[in-house]
Amino acid sequence: MLRRGKLFPRAALRILPFLFCFFAAAVTLFLLNKLFIPKYMSGIYEGALIAEYYDSEKNHELIIIGDCEAYENISPITLWEDYGITSFIRGSPQQLMWQSYYLLQDTLRYEKPRAVIFSVFAMQYGSPRSEAYNRLTLDGMKFSAAKIAAVNASMTEGESFISYIFPLFRYHERFKKLSYDDVRYIFKKRGVSFNGFMMRCDVKPLGTLPTPQKLGDYAFSESCWEYLNKMTELCKQNKVDLMLLKAPAPYPHWYPEWDAQIAEYADTHGLLYINALNELDAIGIDFSADTYDGGLHLNLWGAQKLARYLGNILRERGLSDLRSNAEINRVWTQKARAYEALKNIQLEEIATAGKVITLTKE
Repeated sequence: MLRRGKLFPRAALRILPFLFCFFAAAVTLFLLNKLFIPKYMSGIYEGALIAEYYDSEKNHELIIIGDCEAYENISPITLWEDYGITSFIRGSPQQLMWQSYYLLQDTLRYEKPRAVIFSVFAMQYGSPRSEAYNRLTLDGMKFSAAKIAAVNASMTEGESFISYIFPLFRYHERFKKLSYDDVRYIFKKRGVSFNGFMMRCDVKPLGTLPTPQKLGDYAFSESCWEYLNKMTELCKQNKVDLMLLKAPAPYPHWYPEWDAQIAEYADTHGLLYINALNELDAIGIDFSADTYDGGLHLNLWGAQKLARYLGNILRERGLSDLRSNAEINRVWTQKARAYEALKNIQLEEIATAGKVITLTKE
């Protein structure tokens, strides 16, 4: 027994160098991944949206999921100030249907909201679009089974799964392009949105819309229906009120044939479907003043109007007014102050320079 006892420490000592090398390699890989992955702190700010959720407080009554029709058209601060509803938009550019589903699955790991609004515009895309858009959604997701499934469903030809898990394999060529931001934000980024909402205070009125192009087939793909069914079932299992929304954006065109399919699905499954294009007067949208890019997206004034319209509906569906909760009120009061500060900065820039220069909060 003594002899074996003496041998054990020697064996352990021989293993230690290998353990140290493995640990050092793992730490190095971790740091290099953090360094090389794009930070999106300047330029394409939308690439930072998905990751922002993980640093937020997890007491949201409402989660909004979808593409730019979600994160540019609804103001969570207005929902809070007017109704006391806490919300977060898990949006990203050209977010695809299966990505929305897995983002919802990912979100439910952290909290159980009372309601989810899904922006249905992405139902028109039945297959992966491009790696560039994939990255803007998937790189920001934390590692999980949901991310693995989202990557597998989203990859286009030529992409590798391992590069989504270890971004260093995709971004190693950025070595010569590394900037101060890559070092400064290696562990913690600054926020670029207000609970997922990207603010624009400038105005570019709606002009003449192009004539809608006729399509050979208006049917949504089987894959999109499959993931909408999964989303519906996931919400049902978690007792979450799922609502479907078409934002009040007149361009790109939302065909009546698409609208009819969503309306029928909502009716069949007992879901609320809001086509805000049919509610422009009730919302109060004025496309000469409420859009910053000629009707593709709403500006701040339009996003606040849509939030107020949705707030009435959400209150009727049982969402609570949490403004009496002292801690939640304190957090959201700080958010509202930052929101007002950026609004004032953008308005001053418009008055002096004729355009918005500062797109995100500092």
